[in-house]
Order: sequence, then C-alpha cells, then structure tokens
Amino acid sequence: MTANTMNIDGHTAVIAYDPELELFRGEFLHLNGGADFYAPDVAGLRREGAISLRVFLDACSERGIEPRKRYSGRLLLRVDPALHESASLAAAASGQSLNKWVEDVVQQAVR
Repeated sequence: MTANTMNIDGHTAVIAYDPELELFRGEFLHLNGGADFYAPDVAGLRREGAISLRVFLDACSERGIEPRKRYSGRLLLRVDPALHESASLAAAASGQSLNKWVEDVVQQAVR
C-alpha cells in the first residue's frame, strides 16, 4: 500500500489533503459509485471512511447494485505517435506483440 492510500474494511481509498477545507479527503477506489469522506486526522479518516463505506454498501444492497466495479481487461490508450512507434519497435525487438509487451511493462510498473 502506498503512502496516499488507506485500507478500510477490505476496500482501498486514496487520501489527499484539501487545503481549502484544511481536511484530508478519502475516496474509495474500484466502486460503482462515489463514496468519499473527510477528516482532520488518520483516526477520523478511518472512522468516517467506515461510515461512508457502510452507507454506500447498504445503498447498493437495497437497490440490488453490485458495489465493486468490474474490469473487462480491455484498455484503450492514446499516446503520441512517436511513442507508439517506439513501443512497437521495442516489442518487436523483444519478440512480443505490442499488446503483450505493454502488458508486461504495466505489470512491472504496478509491482
């Protein structure tokens, strides 16, 4: 887990500081809707995050909505044409398709 994320009840939230409000803001990732929360400190973030998450999950349950976002495995990228060309050359040089090469690069980056 990175310094700007927090795990609350098995769900990851990204944390940022809001200088206008002078509070930390948390927002849960990988949900089918928004569930955010604010607090001045870590203990407050954990408490408010648990409340926000529970409200969101209860609302999903009441409406019959799957709370977690599903990913198809398809990823559309738009990059500079020169970068596209360079990536294609690197993939070919490594004996891989561009798709497989990009998958490997992304896998390495998220570790």
